[in-house]
Amino acid sequence: MPRLGRRSRQVASAVVTVVLLLGVWWLQSRGSDEPAARDTSSPSGAPASMPKADGDGVPYVALAALPREAQATVRLIDDGGPFPYPGKDGSTFGNFEGVLPRKPRGYYAEYTVPTPGASTRGARRIIAGDGGQLYWTADHYLTFARIWR
Repeated sequence: MPRLGRRSRQVASAVVTVVLLLGVWWLQSRGSDEPAARDTSSPSGAPASMPKADGDGVPYVALAALPREAQATVRLIDDGGPFPYPGKDGSTFGNFEGVLPRKPRGYYAEYTVPTPGASTRGARRIIAGDGGQLYWTADHYLTFARIWR
């Protein structure tokens, strides 16, 4: 078996270190406050009376299981504001992805849920329906859960 030279060992050590650091970063980034949004079929803290999904098949998530920023946004919606993004919060959500139940344009409004440390609005939103429904998305409209409260 050939023996590696000093320079080759240093390069190999640097590559292994970078790979390990990337692995740790990846694992930590998966452990953010989004698990409640991913596991909406049986959120922690769900009341026994909470069904798994609404009549349209949208899974429920307990308000208490959402990140505190989402809970604060729900309170702002209930109070009518003020909202952190006045030009965006309360604007029409078009449901172009078709994930939420079909309703006439203007039925849904979107609200930003701040993401700590983000320099932009981030991906988290609450969508409010004219019928009083509230929906949570942590992944910019890819998936939704209806908020149970």
